[in-house]
Amino acid sequence: MSLKLGILFSRIRKEEKLIIEEALRRGIEIVRVDSRQLIMSLNGNYDFDVLLERDVSHSRALYALNLFQGSGIKTINTYDVALICGDKVATTKALKSAGIPTPDVKVAFTHKTALKAIEEFGYPVVLKPVVGSWGRLLAKVNDRDAAEALLEHKEHLGSYYHSIFYIQKYIEKPERDIRAFVIGDETVCAIYRSSKHWITNTARGAEASNCPVTPELNDLCVRAAKAVGGGILAVDLMETKDGPVVNEINYTIEFRNSIEPSNVNIPALIIDYAIKVSKE
Repeated sequence: MSLKLGILFSRIRKEEKLIIEEALRRGIEIVRVDSRQLIMSLNGNYDFDVLLERDVSHSRALYALNLFQGSGIKTINTYDVALICGDKVATTKALKSAGIPTPDVKVAFTHKTALKAIEEFGYPVVLKPVVGSWGRLLAKVNDRDAAEALLEHKEHLGSYYHSIFYIQKYIEKPERDIRAFVIGDETVCAIYRSSKHWITNTARGAEASNCPVTPELNDLCVRAAKAVGGGILAVDLMETKDGPVVNEINYTIEFRNSIEPSNVNIPALIIDYAIKVSKE
């Protein structure tokens, strides 16, 4: 295999180690691209065929993908996908436009209008940062006192992201959600993430178990992935009495806790996809 695979990272986690091991096993040359050491020009030349984005920093990943693509490098995922998936407002808009079931959301830009939007929904609601992951800075808002305090705190956090108020209708669900992995045109596996807490991220201690990929689940997840541009994506869903709804889509997938319960070799499928992209 003559493929040279660039891997953009700022930390080598277990996921990156597994991907690198799989690539080397197949004779693929790995070019490590540490974003902490990277200096880019607007028309650079790079010695790899495909770049696999694995950076934990959304901002660095976003700008690097833009510049790599502008220099003619094929990237996984693309800049446009990262731009949409890295912003919850953009993700929700893309899902709604594609007719994908997703929780109702309101967006406001001041403390006063955010409080009004919350009370139009009725309590509880979920307040989320427009940019963020791992279940950080999420808040379930149960009453007006909590809403006023949280909104005031967000207004004074300093980042402009915190002055964009993303308010999501609270969804009653079982003590679990679903994370499904879409690679190309297929949902390759899925897990349940179970927790007594309303936040069911494995990063927050939720337990992972296998979730069967039914034809219906596959269809919904693939359509959701295509709505944001496709590639290698993790689709988060919540089960409701009316069927599953897509909550979020992640473009730098974490899968270390999903291999064993699903019994699917996710790193091998990632490398398969990188090879396919290199030939397109």
